[in-house]
Amino acid sequence: MASIWIGHRGTIRDYSGFSPSVDAEAIHKAIRGIGTDEKTLISILTERSNAQRQLIVKEYQAAYGKELKDDLKGDLSGNFKRTMVALVTLPAVFDAKQLKKSMKGAGTNEDALIEILTTRTSRQMKEISQAYYTIYKKSLGDDISSETSGDFRKALLTLADGRRDESLKVDEHLAKKDAQILYNAGEKKWGTDEDKFTEILCLRSFPQLKLTFDEYKNISQKDIEDSIKGELSGHFEDLLLAIVHCVRNTPAFLADRLHQAVKGAGTDELTLNRIMVSRSEIDLLDIRAEFKKHYGCSLYSAIKSDTSGDYEITLLKICGGDD
Repeated sequence: MASIWIGHRGTIRDYSGFSPSVDAEAIHKAIRGIGTDEKTLISILTERSNAQRQLIVKEYQAAYGKELKDDLKGDLSGNFKRTMVALVTLPAVFDAKQLKKSMKGAGTNEDALIEILTTRTSRQMKEISQAYYTIYKKSLGDDISSETSGDFRKALLTLADGRRDESLKVDEHLAKKDAQILYNAGEKKWGTDEDKFTEILCLRSFPQLKLTFDEYKNISQKDIEDSIKGELSGHFEDLLLAIVHCVRNTPAFLADRLHQAVKGAGTDELTLNRIMVSRSEIDLLDIRAEFKKHYGCSLYSAIKSDTSGDYEITLLKICGGDD
């Protein structure tokens, strides 16, 4: 079950010699003692895979009759609490909650919606949708529909459906055909046919789109990004540019999101937290490499200079090393 949430370029792996009962007991002691033993909590939870943490959660419940996440919430605070709770949450549930959070209250956090929906695979999206419905008794699509509008809404709904082709086979003939359709829908005509952009960019596989974008350049002498910027606008434009960025290099897209989160005054902890936790078993090593390449400093040092206390220690452990 967990396999669709695991890549080969994560910083966190299964801990060898793992014992859920030993860990559950150590965590219980760390929480229940006089003053919390944060060091123990951090070292256990950041050095176990999510699948292993789920076994600790089960063991904890069986031994102490309590939800580990509730005890963590009751005992910790601020960003540190948020990260620790995220670590013991199932990936699909974590993403579902992040999506809900991005649509709750006044105003929608479009950047978070875009980031999650463009970087998750179709199979992951299906699990996220299920988790969303289980938790909120409402479909993800219904909430997206009521919080967004127009072409942006249409494209988000297509992505949320998890219908993107996942095969690695590429079809050269289709790439040429799609490139021509995109060219006809945008550069070539008066006004833009947005639906064609949505259909192709939200349903074709990433390898297929890579080839399509090459063909597009042959036909139009322009990068697809430039056409999107010239033809479209608003959140719909942002979404399509995010898809193109992910097709070309998903870790670079996420490195850029992290850079936005830590640069300048104030930190966007929600984004920092979400990417560090959700990519820690997938491609955080690649994200680190892209961060260093594009921004001249390591992700580790950026986090170090931007966070503090137990929160900083936890994120640095997840980061897994300096580059």
